[in-house]
Amino acid sequence: MNSQQEFVLRTVEERDIRFVRLWFTDILGYLKSVAVVPAELENAFGEGIGFDGSAIESFSRISESDTIALPDPSTFQLMPFEQNGTDRSIARMFCDITMPDGQPSFADPRQVLRRQLASAASDGFTCYVHPEIEFFLVDSINTQGQPPTPTDNGGYFDQAVTDKAPHFRFDAISALEDMGISVEFSHHETAPGQQEIDLRFADALTMADNIMTFRYLIKKVALKNGVRATFMPKPFAGYAGSAMHTHISLFEGDSNAFHDPDDEFSLSSTARQFIAGILRHAPEFTAITNQWVNSYKRIMFGNEAPRAATWGVSNSSALVRVPTYRLGKGSSRRVEVRSPDSACNPYLAYAVILAAGLKGVREGYELTEPAEEDISKLTRRERLALGYQDLPGSLDHALRLMEGSELVADTLGEHVFEYFLRNKWREWHDYQAQISSWELRTTLDY
Repeated sequence: MNSQQEFVLRTVEERDIRFVRLWFTDILGYLKSVAVVPAELENAFGEGIGFDGSAIESFSRISESDTIALPDPSTFQLMPFEQNGTDRSIARMFCDITMPDGQPSFADPRQVLRRQLASAASDGFTCYVHPEIEFFLVDSINTQGQPPTPTDNGGYFDQAVTDKAPHFRFDAISALEDMGISVEFSHHETAPGQQEIDLRFADALTMADNIMTFRYLIKKVALKNGVRATFMPKPFAGYAGSAMHTHISLFEGDSNAFHDPDDEFSLSSTARQFIAGILRHAPEFTAITNQWVNSYKRIMFGNEAPRAATWGVSNSSALVRVPTYRLGKGSSRRVEVRSPDSACNPYLAYAVILAAGLKGVREGYELTEPAEEDISKLTRRERLALGYQDLPGSLDHALRLMEGSELVADTLGEHVFEYFLRNKWREWHDYQAQISSWELRTTLDY
């Protein structure tokens, strides 16, 4: 038993914790949980918790159903406001999923990201990320397919005082901080009911865990405030969608590998090659960073959502933006990837983005000149004339590009790659089969 495991067992006893929830995610990023009592925790550390993997969609075939969840003690945290009317608390830990022989499960998204981080480490890099997570607060999500009602009519940076959940952000940030998740900023976003909370940077695996915890807590806090939270990419036709703009940097030890004080934009050759890798492969991995049919309503019709694989300096319409705050501060040099939405699986999304960037570094991709135009206002012909490659405009298009991507297949592994494609093709076909109210309004009287 290592020191982290001993700390967890000691804390469980001292804090009189009733249950420990063991968390993991499926391939689509749905949070799964099994609760153990304190008496079983030591055995869980040694042998894991066995479960039927075939009952979790995408995890294993019925003939290979035995699967094990191994708790990661470094992720142990007490859950806020979950005492269930008693003084005894509840805690949680994330798990790594393994097979009975101890090998990592090929279906575990956490292991997919671990592999990519190990690949980066072999080149001497540690990857840090800092996401800006947007979401909507609405009256209810039980709308029978009708648009929800936002909780306020605020706009960008508004200090709302008449909304239906005036204490929401205070409660949300308090809950996140209680679980060791540091928050940098929070504010009202551009659309009614839309919020943004930015998390302080962390290594990519810790941040993916934090994002899963974030989604859970935000929904819990919303319920406590009498409203609901949704991470649907674009629930309103007339307003901007919800993104998860992610700032990324690579470090070599304590040195930021993206910083070059002699460059016009303080970008090192490593940073430029990393950006070039993202731009070249973005169309292939868009199905991962934007995994829902609804995701493409944001890309095609959302304010400042990237339409093409471009980069720019302080250009919010580009796929990759280079922030110009504190250009001379080496530790702050980073690039911002603006395509992911708030409903992606963060483990898979960060894995494919990192894989694309590292391929650019390893193969010395050259970076084009930055885009200075507002890409969102250009026509398709204008984008093509400028040499910009469009991002997919539908899940159908994105899946076709992903099917031919060696990079995405290698990054995800055969099982995750094949399951993701099968699941998302089914989603697309189900969507195509629907007869929308728009079609009925415009064609029924023909």
